[in-house]
Amino acid sequence: MSGHLSSIVERLSVLLARPVSPDDRARARLHLLDWVGCTVAGAREADVARVRGLARAEGTGASSIIGGTGAGPQAAALANGPAGAILEMDDVDRRALLHPGPVVMPAALALAEHLGVTSGDALLDAVVRGYEVMIRIGRAAGASHYRFFHPTGTVGGFGAAAAGASLMGLDDERTAWALGLAGQQGAGLWRARHEPGSVKALHDGRAAANGVASALLARDGFRGPLRVLEGEQGFFPAMAPDADPEAVLIPADSWFMHEVSFKPHAACRHAHPTIDAALALRARIAGLPDTVRVETYRDSILFCDKPAPTTVPEAKFSLQHSVAVALIRGDAGLDSFEPATLTDPEIAAMRARVSVAMADDLTATYPARFGARLIAMAGTVEHRIETLDALGDPENPLSPGAICDKARALMAWGGMSPEAAERLIAAVRGLGVRTTVADLSAALPGRDA
Repeated sequence: MSGHLSSIVERLSVLLARPVSPDDRARARLHLLDWVGCTVAGAREADVARVRGLARAEGTGASSIIGGTGAGPQAAALANGPAGAILEMDDVDRRALLHPGPVVMPAALALAEHLGVTSGDALLDAVVRGYEVMIRIGRAAGASHYRFFHPTGTVGGFGAAAAGASLMGLDDERTAWALGLAGQQGAGLWRARHEPGSVKALHDGRAAANGVASALLARDGFRGPLRVLEGEQGFFPAMAPDADPEAVLIPADSWFMHEVSFKPHAACRHAHPTIDAALALRARIAGLPDTVRVETYRDSILFCDKPAPTTVPEAKFSLQHSVAVALIRGDAGLDSFEPATLTDPEIAAMRARVSVAMADDLTATYPARFGARLIAMAGTVEHRIETLDALGDPENPLSPGAICDKARALMAWGGMSPEAAERLIAAVRGLGVRTTVADLSAALPGRDA
């Protein structure tokens, strides 16, 4: 790219050209494994099957739809995006308040297969760069954006486009075009969380497909607006009035993927510190407490104060249900949010004994830290449990073994045999070392008719 680099996406494109190290690729494998597990499990959901049906209408192609037929790259990205998000177990960057995995991964995989890329390193490098862009723009967008918009949908296309540009080896200029095109198509309103349905997960697929299309168009010479972020009527002025545009380019010693959190529980991330505290409370006391007061940050209450959930998605966004199942079952996995738990008398009774309140101190440290405090009464004894960093955050990490165990459990939930799951895990863990993109594709679950 010649001349003065004046726009943010031009400078961001240059920043992305820095090398990806073996340690960065090792981290990317963990996130890929986590996403594959989430997607295999999510592929069984009815609304995901409906999106697969839409994708099939676009015809066949070389890109894999997990649990479905091969398709063109946009259709495969569209179908695999919701599958990776619908169970609420996808990775999350807490400061950007978005989920990179179910957008960047389906876009990168779909394009790699479509383009015939065999190098595992090339796929992993694309993933690292896609996460970087998505996180940088998401963190810069600010709280006003999150008030109305689902950043995974609105910002995700930037990350998917960056991954595509990396895979295709686009120069700085065309990478900037791809980012400009992606910014024109981002969408995702929080109205989705107020009514039944899986629209929130659909945002991920649309963002992934947006990025795929943007990268391919830029490759072929379709220009994108270079001041898409900061320019008049651009992304930040229109959708994020308190954004800090220059924060997109903040110096960093390493790729931001290393700061992304893994989710051990099958619930909204805003419920995770509360779940961790409830599990710690269960380990401390005998039996169930008489009452539990949850104190946490404002967004956790805004998103997850649902005392009487009636659907699986509502249960996953309910602090009261999360506390009840953690205390009674000692677990907040997928089974703990299935329909039978919603009407279980013991769980319902415990939900009714849980109250929630905003804590100013925990709100002040959010989103840098996701914290919760439980105050439980068991007879005349008060128990206080505080979780300042949720399990899976960089300060309280899941081990690689725990991430692998999570993926294995998700694959079983999705119907894979133990033998097939181990082949898929081996293909991911060996990517770029012992296995290729083709090996990964071959290990994905069988395609339906």
